[in-house]
Order: sequence, then C-alpha cells, then structure tokens
Amino acid sequence: MIQEPDISRGLDERHRATAAELYDESFGDKLGPGVRDREARLALLAEGFDGSYAITAVAAGELVGLAGFHDSDGSLTGPITFGLLRRYLGLVRSIRAVAVLDLLDHKPAPNELLMDGIAVAPTHRGQGTGSKLFAELESEARQRGFGQIRLDVIDTNPAARRLYERLGFEATKTEKVLFLRPIMGFGAATTMVKQLTRS
Repeated sequence: MIQEPDISRGLDERHRATAAELYDESFGDKLGPGVRDREARLALLAEGFDGSYAITAVAAGELVGLAGFHDSDGSLTGPITFGLLRRYLGLVRSIRAVAVLDLLDHKPAPNELLMDGIAVAPTHRGQGTGSKLFAELESEARQRGFGQIRLDVIDTNPAARRLYERLGFEATKTEKVLFLRPIMGFGAATTMVKQLTRS
C-alpha cells in the first residue's frame, strides 16, 4: 500500500539529490540541449535549487514529488548562475548552456506566480500527488496576493497539458518555434493561465 505523502513548503536539504533526479526525469528533455551530460545536470540542480521556491511531497521520509515556482524575486532554479555552470561544465560548454537555457527563461508578470513545473516519482503517479502539490502551490499564490498562475507546456508533453487542464488552466497562446526543434527537441510551447478568485 502506498503511503499518503505529506505536502509542505520548502525543500529539506536531505532531499536535494532526489529533487534533482525528479526534476531531471520530468524536464531533462528541456534542459538537455543546454546541459547534455546528465550527471552534470543533476549536480547543477542539486546544488543550485533555491528550496524556498519549492513545494514538496514526502512519504515515509522519501521525497516523492516536487513543484517549483517563480516570482519577481527568484525561482527554484534561479540560483543556477554562469559561475555555477562554468564550475561543472567549463567555459565553452557554459556559454552554450546559457544561450540555450535563456530560450527557456520566462519572467512572471507582477500579478502572477509562474510555475516551474511539477515532478512526481513513478511510484506515486496517478495517486493525486500532483494535484495536491498544485493545491498547495495555489494556496501559496493566494497568500501572496497573486491574481493568476501561469505556466508554459511544450508540445511534446501532452500528458502534462491534460493535467493542467484538469486543474483549471486555460491555454492563452501557442508560440511555434519550429526552427528550434533541432536544438530544443520541441516545436511549440503553449502558455496556460489559471485565474485565482479572491477568497
């Protein structure tokens, strides 16, 4: 029987390596063109995460889910600087990584919380863990006084889009970037927004 996870804000330092693995499993396809070496990606994520921008699901002492977010002050992956990239990748590969990762970087509007994605361990998928993480993320957004939550989902991840639609997100625009498909592995990204009613 799968244990019900506890949902909380913040990332426990003991779970950094697992958080990096979960995040990379879900978003490695997006990060891979910038940082091709998986071991380097895992090390960068584990060291670079700002845990104050995380919502986590923990069951039996193990991290089984992670949701990251982004506001005007910072983000889960924001501390991954050029200096950190250079330490793990060297100068030339760091320059390439910055160029590619900048294509993925989006800034939140003043009235919104930007989602950095939800990642759930295979053992807890289909058990409602992702929905619980999002509910806590939505609570965080409301407490901060945001009027909406925004995210971007790529065309190669239809399962994520279906989840976000079930959670109340609506597509507002789709940007086609077919010229980037050979580099990034996807040809379009859809912006989705959930409006938050005042309680």
